[in-house]
Amino acid sequence: MIHDPRGKIKPRHLRRNAYLYVRQSTLRQVMENTESTERQYALRQRAIQLGWSQEQIVVIDNDLGQSGASAADRLGFQNLVAEVGLAHAGIVMGLEVSRLARNCADWHRLLEMCALTDTLILDEDGLYDPAHFNDRLLLGLKGTMSEAELHVLKARLQGGILNKARRGELLGPLPIGFQYGHDRQVRLEPDRQVQESLRVFFETFQRTGSATATVKAFREQGLLFPHRVHGGPNKGEVVWTPLVHSRALWLLHNPRYCGAFFHGRTRQRHDPHGSVRFKKLPREEWTVFLPDAHAGYISLEQFEENQGKLLENAQACGAERKRSPPREGPALLQGIVLCGRCGNRMGVRYHQIRERLVPDYICQRQGIERAEPICQSIPGAGLEVAIGALLIETITPLTLEVALSVEEELKRRGNEVEGLRQKHVERLRYEADLARRRYMQVDPDNRLVADELEGEWNGKLRAHKEALEAMEEQRRAQARTRGPEQRAQILALAKDFPRLWNDPRTPSRERKRMARLLLEDVTLTKGPGITAQVRFKGGTTQTITLPPPPPIAELRKNPAHIVAEVDRLLDDYTHGQIAAILSNKGMHTVTGTALQRLNIRHIQEAYGLVPRYDRLRNRGMLTLSEAAEQLGVSQATVKSW
Repeated sequence: MIHDPRGKIKPRHLRRNAYLYVRQSTLRQVMENTESTERQYALRQRAIQLGWSQEQIVVIDNDLGQSGASAADRLGFQNLVAEVGLAHAGIVMGLEVSRLARNCADWHRLLEMCALTDTLILDEDGLYDPAHFNDRLLLGLKGTMSEAELHVLKARLQGGILNKARRGELLGPLPIGFQYGHDRQVRLEPDRQVQESLRVFFETFQRTGSATATVKAFREQGLLFPHRVHGGPNKGEVVWTPLVHSRALWLLHNPRYCGAFFHGRTRQRHDPHGSVRFKKLPREEWTVFLPDAHAGYISLEQFEENQGKLLENAQACGAERKRSPPREGPALLQGIVLCGRCGNRMGVRYHQIRERLVPDYICQRQGIERAEPICQSIPGAGLEVAIGALLIETITPLTLEVALSVEEELKRRGNEVEGLRQKHVERLRYEADLARRRYMQVDPDNRLVADELEGEWNGKLRAHKEALEAMEEQRRAQARTRGPEQRAQILALAKDFPRLWNDPRTPSRERKRMARLLLEDVTLTKGPGITAQVRFKGGTTQTITLPPPPPIAELRKNPAHIVAEVDRLLDDYTHGQIAAILSNKGMHTVTGTALQRLNIRHIQEAYGLVPRYDRLRNRGMLTLSEAAEQLGVSQATVKSW
């Protein structure tokens, strides 16, 4: 036994277990810094020399590879504190204080528990009793220095990283489409198919204005998108998979694609449970943002424009995130209508008239959130007609210039997609040829390897054949949709924008996109009439005043020509006969249904028309019984006459 000059080790300590805590901060240190680990395990001999038996020594080493900055994820340290609190430990051993904790709160909590349960602490420098003030003071200083050491090391590392980042020289993983050159400068991906895929992606978003629409366009064209594998045996390889919405958003939000270097875009926070949370910061709070640091696929101005579109399209809660992209519904002003009373954005509700959806613009935000009455509701049919007329009047002088570029844009877009398909087929052809060469080089007698390579070759051939057939099918489909007749129709419609706008074949989504090219928003106020304040993109405003919508009775009122026709036919025909005659002439009710006998009766009563019975009376006609009575014969005789 080692001589204990101060007599700190008592028999009560030796009756308890000795706990040895072993820790390394990272798995790399565990694998490479083996000498430090061996020195920590060697403390078992110190415990034996101090009087503990081999069976009493408990080694806690399940925190190897865990940082000592926090006790939240260190199950071994938590178990050690629990054993100390239960007075099961006579001594706690660690090579140095930093092995036990690099956090003053965790360290002093352990010291407090050791002092309460009369537990000793041993490190490489000596033996301490936390119940003694001098030893506890020294241990507290060691814990503070251990935490300060971690802070200094972290500050040095972060300072070096930040200094490199400010020069734009900090190396990190690059997104697909970029790679480092021999001089460690960022270069565009040399694979032309990857470059063209990214350019088509950003051009498609510029055209559609929506990440969802971009994903749909890639799916409809049958295009795949590149993705670099970041882990596993295929690390670094480029694989081609269908484009998904989450990846499209990630690409659009990444400033690397506009040639910018950035650092410090997120802030790291620790919650009370020790978990790490990351919070995205606004641009002005980023640590480093260096535009034009390397070549990109889009300009910085286009990147900023894309961020604005994504912000408008976002549908999460918040005053600044209410606008949404144009959708399939027929409401022309969907997403850009503001309430003139409360300033909230108005929603859309549809009702059906004659198998046609008609929108109503409703301000019901407060009604949803606070159960208050609806602020205002405005019929959209007449309003949209007036807005459409305003747009036609505004845009007609510009349509001819736009029309001249439509055909070229369609050709260019088709050529880009065709180029991507050709590169994809060429890549599959190369992979099939490579598989063939590998198969031809194998020993024919080695059937296990030969069969595997033959199956791989056949799979590559099938993939190449399917891609080639898909490309030919797409070519035939484009030839059908881009023939001379279609080109002539495009030019004819472009010269006549009113006909293009009113063409029933024009999808509602495209009509709304055309409106958003000119309109910023429309503010509606319902009073004696309907006032629409239209704000254009350039800031110009124009006010439209519409008469109040007619009541439902006026909307359901029968046309005057139908009433006049019923009045004329009542002289000679019954209600059922009149309904049949008018239906044969193509007339129908205000709701679009066929005229029936009850409809004719309702028109007669509602408009005060003279019934057919009274008309016949006025002409001096008698009923069958009246004629028989005046002539003094039976009704059967009158019928036979």
